[in-house]
Amino acid sequence: MADIVFDNVTRVFQRNGEDLLTLDGINLHIQDKEFVAIVGPSGCGKTTCMRMAAGLEFPTSGTVSVAGRDVRSPGPDRAVVFQQFALFPWKTVWENVDFGLRSKGLATGERRDIIEHYLKLMNLTGYEKAFPHQLSGGMQQRVAIARAYALDPGVLLMDEPFGALDAQTRVVMQEELVRLARVNPRTVLFITHAVEESVYLADRVVIMTSRPGRVKEIIDIKSVREANRWDEQATIEDVMDLESFVHLRTHIWKSLRAEHAGHEH
Repeated sequence: MADIVFDNVTRVFQRNGEDLLTLDGINLHIQDKEFVAIVGPSGCGKTTCMRMAAGLEFPTSGTVSVAGRDVRSPGPDRAVVFQQFALFPWKTVWENVDFGLRSKGLATGERRDIIEHYLKLMNLTGYEKAFPHQLSGGMQQRVAIARAYALDPGVLLMDEPFGALDAQTRVVMQEELVRLARVNPRTVLFITHAVEESVYLADRVVIMTSRPGRVKEIIDIKSVREANRWDEQATIEDVMDLESFVHLRTHIWKSLRAEHAGHEH
């Protein structure tokens, strides 16, 4: 059971000698194989939440646990995909995906089967010998996602993974990720600024307040998606035209707009 639990998590940073309260009493339980997106104003601590789940930062008070164990460091049970395409530029597509598998000590044949499987899933077959600089931004991010899934982590942590992509490529990647999430579900914590992206991808959307970040509202997307059969729609454009999608998107936008307005006064 690869669930993620934030239990009364507070995070204080030091800035210019003063304490800066960034997160204040975060309580959140992401279930095993659930896809949860976090949205909120800039500076509300979204990425800090992801980094704490990854073991790259730690709470000032409270605890973050994965699969029932407090997070004390990074680990192979959690894979991270960043906005920047964090590939080794001197390694081929195949070698980039293989890198983590080698560290797990898997046999050559087993590694080959895993790499072929995920390159096929991410539509990268035929690019095995290409280097990152020979690929588009979208293809580089596909390699990063293939590498993350190939490690077979229980938890996938994604920090605005499509933020650096152009609009058309971003839509394609969203559709790829939805397909992959249905075929090969993982526990996913997904950080984004894009409201449409959060509604399209996630089972639940967590809306955070302006700093100090608190959980303002949690929106159940999955029940609406299933009731309105979004998965039977062909493309993200089809889904975005549905009344149920528009209603959720508008609700989240209004909630975020209220945070921005309140923060400015």
